Amino acid sequence: MFGRERIEYKTHDQVRSMRSAGLVVARALETVRETVRPGMTTADLDALAAAVIADAGATPSFLGYEGYPASLCVSVNDEVVHGIPGPRELRPGDIVSVDCGAIVDGWHGDSAVSFVLGEGEPQDQALVEATRRAMWAGIAALATSERLGDVGAAIEDSVRLSGETDGVSYGIVEEYVGHGIGSAMHQPPDVPNYRTREKGPRLRPGMCLAIEPMLTLGDRFTEVCEDDWTVVTDDGARAAHWEHSVAILDEGIWVLTAPDGGAAELAELGVRVAPLAA
Repeated sequence: MFGRERIEYKTHDQVRSMRSAGLVVARALETVRETVRPGMTTADLDALAAAVIADAGATPSFLGYEGYPASLCVSVNDEVVHGIPGPRELRPGDIVSVDCGAIVDGWHGDSAVSFVLGEGEPQDQALVEATRRAMWAGIAALATSERLGDVGAAIEDSVRLSGETDGVSYGIVEEYVGHGIGSAMHQPPDVPNYRTREKGPRLRPGMCLAIEPMLTLGDRFTEVCEDDWTVVTDDGARAAHWEHSVAILDEGIWVLTAPDGGAAELAELGVRVAPLAA
């Protein structure tokens, strides 16, 4: 799982550029969440995010990436990730996962959120919340651990605890994992969302990582649709996806795609964010 590919370590100036990209992504995702309504199409959401990115003078990370045709990935219900925006109309109770990336001065930001449109079913709300908590558990582990493998272990432990609380056995998707991020959207190292035998590389200042668990209400297995992009669950179970890009600094961690740097969420987990020096 953990290869020996070269890891790109960033300077403070480079991290600040990534923070600028991360804030563009955060604004795009917040605009989508504030605007989305039943009856809108997934293409409508893509247009909203594209406008935010363009207005910021940034560039979409996804558009044109290996031929991908949109600025967002919008995955609905049993779609796990990489859903292509199009004419699909959103309905009350849908689980909607929105993944966005942007580039500023050659540096990338990448983040994803999931939400239930309207009130929805309690089990769907619980799935979304379990995935969100798992992401933050993984992020917190970056601040307290020595090896990257501890991040996946923290995510898995969070998922198990949520499942015990919710009375559900959540599936952790294994085919798609977190990753390094910086001058490219996807870089070494991979960041599994589950416990592995390997310890992984040592966590060091200058590392920037995208933490992104994907959970299902059924089995963990997935398949790719005929469009060669959209990933769905094998058993038709619903799925959720959350993601933040995070920098490890000498003074601690900074969540690049969270408006407050992750301070509020991490404080609840006993972790303080580092000051991102000007």
